[in-house]
Formats: sequence, C-alpha cells, structure tokens
Amino acid sequence: MYVVTLLSAPGARSLQPALPEALRNAWGGGDVLWLAPDEAAEFALSHVPDNRWDVWEDLQKQEVDMVVQPTEGRRKKMLLADMDSTMIQQECIDELADEAGIGDQVKEITARAMNGEMDFEEALRARVGLLKGLPVTTIAKVLSERITLMPGGQVLLATMKAQGAHAALVSGGFTDFTSAVAEKLGFDENRANTLLNDDATLTGEVGMPILGQQAKVDALHDITRRLGIGEADVIAVGDGANDLGMLGRAGTGVALHAKPAVAAQCDVRINHGDLTALLFLQGYAVSDFVTG
Repeated sequence: MYVVTLLSAPGARSLQPALPEALRNAWGGGDVLWLAPDEAAEFALSHVPDNRWDVWEDLQKQEVDMVVQPTEGRRKKMLLADMDSTMIQQECIDELADEAGIGDQVKEITARAMNGEMDFEEALRARVGLLKGLPVTTIAKVLSERITLMPGGQVLLATMKAQGAHAALVSGGFTDFTSAVAEKLGFDENRANTLLNDDATLTGEVGMPILGQQAKVDALHDITRRLGIGEADVIAVGDGANDLGMLGRAGTGVALHAKPAVAAQCDVRINHGDLTALLFLQGYAVSDFVTG
C-alpha cells in the first residue's frame, strides 16, 4: 500500500478541500484524511499512478507539494539533517563572506557547488581561502545577527524527539555554527568541518579531513549502526548536491526547497511547505505536534 500526501505552505491556504477529493477519485484512493486544515491531507492508494509526475507538475503551479510513498515504515526513528539552507535559512560561509566584503565572489562558488557544478572539497577550500584574515569574532557576530532558523524546525525536532527519535545535524559547513544550531534546536549530535584560526583571525584553511557528501553517508551508516536501527528508519533532509548521498540511502530522503538539479534526483520534494512537512510525511497530524 501507498499513501499520497498533499501539502502547502502554512498559512497559504493553497490546499482547497476539493483538490484531494478529486485526486483520490481519479486514482481510486481511500478516504481523505486531513492532517491540518487547508494545509495537509493524505489518502491511501494501492499502487503508484503512471501519471504521478505529470500531476506533481500541475500541483506545483498551484503551490501544492505531493509525495507518494509506501505506507509501511514511514514513521521514522531518526532525523538526519543538513544545516545550511535546510535547518537555517542562510549559507553560513556566504554570511561570513558578506562581513568580509567578498560576498558575491563566495556566493558564486557556493551556488556552483550546491548545484553539483563544482567539486565540494575544491569549492570549500576556495571559499575558506578567501576568508583568510577575517577576525574570529566575526563568527559570533554572524551567529547573532545574520542566522535565522528555518520555519518548522523547532516543531519537527520537538515532535520527533518526544516520540523517542534520535536527531543528528550533519553539515559541510562549520562546527562553530552546527554546535550552536544543534543546541538551539535540540539535536543529539552534530558533525561539520572546522575553520582553523590563530586565536585572532581565520587562517584561510579548513581542518582535515574535509566533510563532504561521503561524510554524510558515513554519518548515516555510523549512527544507525550505533543505535541499532536500519537506514530505512531514517528521514533525511537537505537541499544541495552534497546531500544526495544521504538522501538516496535514507528510508525517506527529502529534498527541501532544493536546487533544481538536486530535486530532479529525489522522489520526495518539498518546495512549498516548511520543515513541518517532514512530520506530515510521517503521518503526524498538526494535533500531534509538540510546540512547547
């Protein structure tokens, strides 16, 4: 059995009641269950429709996301999340670069890397090299003044952890940022790269080994093995090319507001909903959300 989940952005009221009813009638699905009024609904289906992606494209024009996935095992025991442009709304290295006055130069490299047009390690070295001489105090300044959480992240973490799930933050970014974001959101652990400094300024170098796409796959393998669960028990979320490995291996790999080249390689794409979409995909209703 499969389940079709329809989602829109919170507050957008894009998901009109007639839409899921019409779709389940066309596909011969079960009764529509509303997970959140005007925002999220689902219905059961015995097979994956042949016109799935044609319908998906039509719904995108209506600002509605649609995911078709197996019903069995969709409630996950672990969250594995990227940080930049996923759990937070920014790319940390781009924000540091703005403070250094070289924002456009660094953002161009970041965009190429996230689209898969440039090797991640090469791109990271190039960007960090441009930050040489930046005062270490800039990191705290960026954290306090420029970094904002992605909507829905706190509810996602609180709800999954209340059900006993483990949460890991894995990033091609930097530990100075992942440690702060992980603590704020309630992640159980975090992994990232290390910006080297001489106590006063950044040296323009990154600690070895560099954590890229393979490191995220390794984190998925290592953490699930340690917890005694399978990779199928994981929901992973990311937006860039270096996330594709873990998104492909996890039981549910979510491309969240991802670059087009990345989204094209993922079956689960969220372009309009926020991070609470990951809860709806697991069958949580808004009444199940932990908000405190």
